[in-house]
Amino acid sequence: MAPTSAPRRADERPSLTASTAPKPAPRIFELLGSRPAPTGLWALIVAGGYAAGLAADAVGLPAPYLLSALLVGAVLALCGVVRDRLPAPAHRTSQALVGALMGSYLTPSALVSAAPVALPLTVVTAATIALSLVAAWFLARGGRISRPSAVLGMVPGGSAAIVTCADELRADVRLVAFTQYLRVGLVATTAPLAAHWMTSASSAAGGHPAAGGGAGPGLLHVVAGSDQLTGLFALAAIAVAGSWAGRRLRLPTPLLIGPMLVALVATLSGAVPGFAPVGMLQNVVFVLVGLDVGVRFTRQTLVSMRCLLAPILVCMAVVCLGCAGLAWVFAAATGTPITDAYLATTPGGINAVLATAVSSHADIALVSTVQSLRLLAVILVTPMITRLLAARWSKPAGADGQGARNVPLRASVYSNVDRLRACSRTRVRVSGRP
Repeated sequence: MAPTSAPRRADERPSLTASTAPKPAPRIFELLGSRPAPTGLWALIVAGGYAAGLAADAVGLPAPYLLSALLVGAVLALCGVVRDRLPAPAHRTSQALVGALMGSYLTPSALVSAAPVALPLTVVTAATIALSLVAAWFLARGGRISRPSAVLGMVPGGSAAIVTCADELRADVRLVAFTQYLRVGLVATTAPLAAHWMTSASSAAGGHPAAGGGAGPGLLHVVAGSDQLTGLFALAAIAVAGSWAGRRLRLPTPLLIGPMLVALVATLSGAVPGFAPVGMLQNVVFVLVGLDVGVRFTRQTLVSMRCLLAPILVCMAVVCLGCAGLAWVFAAATGTPITDAYLATTPGGINAVLATAVSSHADIALVSTVQSLRLLAVILVTPMITRLLAARWSKPAGADGQGARNVPLRASVYSNVDRLRACSRTRVRVSGRP
């Protein structure tokens, strides 16, 4: 006869397993951080960014709507007013409209004018990627950043696509995202100021000053064509069709490259009337681009990465100065204006660079062509370079004490904490036995 189980005492509590144990109550800041900002708040933020752009434009700040919105987003994120990213519909719309704007400038005459400098531009693009890889090598020498994370964090361009493939390449996704968007923020902040200084210096030296913007189009004139309804319909069709084609073809950053290619076809064919965003619509797009960059720099992100902030900033400064030197060499060798050469060779930040080119009246076709081609090259070759360098640099753990250097800093800290917790639970279970 099978023995019956002993009766449970009145003061004995049932054991709690992992599935029945009550979960701890979330903290207040976790609840606030996980709650998305309402649509009305984002509408007020966009309106505030636009008003700040108007004020900056009145005082003569370069790329006023981009820089003002970037500063507004960064201040709101650091103060805790905004704890999440730009809403997905606004982000997708701004990306698609920027792509359509880029494609509208790639006219046949612009492509023909950029053909004679194709070889120097290719050399400059390869030198920019090589400079970023050297900076990533120095960044990973300290051992606090893994080699794949350093390479993916320092490559210029394609920040969204690079962050997406970081997990597949065994890199620290948070560190890659922080480094990429810190670079985008640095380029977006310094490019307008540098372009304005270069344009002023060129005008003072006897060069031709940039043409003034004039009074600009009216509030109801939001596309380049004379027929506003037809132009808006064409712009919406290009944005939707380009986003769909970019996703179906699995292009890098499909919401940007897809509409750009569709707009390029529409521009080259000449069958579609003027659809490029201008006036108020263009300013709103630049405000969304600036906010999208600014709200990424939250207080929690800066605190978690504070020990790595200094070396990352030093490496980024070296890359930016190196790209400025390459732009000077390219301008001297080809006769291209230094402002156009600088904006074409900046290490990424294609949306911000395009806004700066429009505001400074630079050669937008040259800037768009070079930045787009380098973006495609970086997205195509970066996974291969990362796997090659990671396999060549990595060493087995315990061979010479260097194997642990390939593990990201925060991952190694978390693993040590998990081991300590496991040991403490084991001791409690052992001590509780009769």
